[in-house]
Amino acid sequence: MRDPNALIDTAALAASLGDPSLRVFDCTTRLDPTPAGSSEPYIAVPCLAEFEQGHIPGADFLDLEGEFSDTGTPLHFMLPSVPHLMAAFGRHGVGPGTRVVLYSSGTMMWATRFWWMLRSVGFDNAAVLDGGLDKWKAEGRPLEAGAPRGYPAAIFEAAPREGLFVDAAAVKAAIGRNDTVTVNALGPQFHRGLEPSRYGRPGRVPGSVNVPAATLLDPETKGFTSLADAAAKFAAQGVSRDKRTICYCGGGISATIDLFLLHQLGYDDIALYDGSMGEWAKADSLPIETD
Repeated sequence: MRDPNALIDTAALAASLGDPSLRVFDCTTRLDPTPAGSSEPYIAVPCLAEFEQGHIPGADFLDLEGEFSDTGTPLHFMLPSVPHLMAAFGRHGVGPGTRVVLYSSGTMMWATRFWWMLRSVGFDNAAVLDGGLDKWKAEGRPLEAGAPRGYPAAIFEAAPREGLFVDAAAVKAAIGRNDTVTVNALGPQFHRGLEPSRYGRPGRVPGSVNVPAATLLDPETKGFTSLADAAAKFAAQGVSRDKRTICYCGGGISATIDLFLLHQLGYDDIALYDGSMGEWAKADSLPIETD
């Protein structure tokens, strides 16, 4: 594992609770169905009510759509500006000398999204809780109810890394290139265009390969699959360290599962197409491919 500090298990987190430098965050958002006829793919609902019913003791709550996304675009979950992120993370007590643990419920993709965002602004002392709140609860570990108490505000100093997020123009320019592989993290039926897409036109970015995020997680523990299994799945789709790898999904969330594991496997030139199919499928000027 390239970066052991990027992953924490439930036992290690339990032993660390109470550390004054620790910042634990529930990152969960829920995607509710839209009314019939809506052009939106889903309604994004921050899971604050669920948080208040029970969370890891001392944890704070991060609202991805409301506080940590660009509200100036109709697309969901788009990365906001660096100053916006600095202010938002600082409000939640992330700063020099702090250790961040990110978790979510149902799937770790909300936690890995925040982990990728933090990497993009140069903060590397963040870990994803393997198995998330699901594993924590399954092991009978303590929960706390009530509203988030938060952490003392901090000064968050960003050191942005270029190229971790890319736009549609970069993805389009990579089509047909031998030095780049584009990976779709959605399920195979959506990759192949066999089912209607809630994002618009069914199908995939032309030439992209399929490594579904769901296949990189253990359905029993909700944790990550083994690195050996992940390596085999990426290799089977032609992903290799000598190529740039761009990952996408529906809204730039589940693809961060793929990116987290690629990072742990030692890949350096990896990026997220932030707009993903939420943007690509609606833009008739962008090519699409189906089986």
